[in-house]
Amino acid sequence: MTDTPVLATRNNGILTITLNRPAAMNALLLEMHHRLHDLFNEYAADDSLHIAIITGAGERAFCAGSDLVQKAPLTVQQLPDSGYGGLLDRFDLDKPVIAVINGHAIGGGMEIALACDLAIAVKDAKFGLPEPKVGLAASGGLHRLARQLPLKQAMKIALTGELFDAEQALQLGLINSVVAREDLPGELDALIRSLQACAPLALRATKQQILQGIDAGGLKQAHETSYPLYDSLKQTDDALEGMNAFAEKRKPVWQGR
Repeated sequence: MTDTPVLATRNNGILTITLNRPAAMNALLLEMHHRLHDLFNEYAADDSLHIAIITGAGERAFCAGSDLVQKAPLTVQQLPDSGYGGLLDRFDLDKPVIAVINGHAIGGGMEIALACDLAIAVKDAKFGLPEPKVGLAASGGLHRLARQLPLKQAMKIALTGELFDAEQALQLGLINSVVAREDLPGELDALIRSLQACAPLALRATKQQILQGIDAGGLKQAHETSYPLYDSLKQTDDALEGMNAFAEKRKPVWQGR
């Protein structure tokens, strides 16, 4: 594997991003935040890409957060507009992002996982937000944590800084599945096949409705909110293809338009 700190491959509509500093537990340098920002921008704009995956190189860590060996902690002003990891302040990405947690997701690594839509993890992965133990505090990840968990559970994770295992992360609902390391590729393949069985524009409309509906506040407000992708969905070629395929008892062939 090359010395490039962030790797990216594109294949069959899938963008795979790999944090590539295994000797440093894939801890993030400033340049990596900007590279991730650019990659997720490309993903959002490229109509041929329908799924993004983010993972880490090696078997030790998904991402251990910021590289504290650097001279000083990162400031908000140094980060791209999309925030930490190119994801934490990105609120308009309507395509799915999968975290493939191949090892420890600690600090900013856990924050990145929280910002993804789906997550699978190996059994020996550890999670946690230990920033208070080094005199710091997590940033955007705290807001996601408090929305994804009951408040007492979120407070315990955030205030103690203690690490917890993948099974507990699963029980809390922070990840979708836990597998043995050798089963991780198969679990990812099954998840990708499930997504690819759906129309790409339908996935986008679904994600947009869920996230914007949460932001709208109450249930009534969510129902009354306009969702542009949903509003235009019935006029797409894929909607017609889906209905025809169902009537003809065959698998649909999605075009993403």
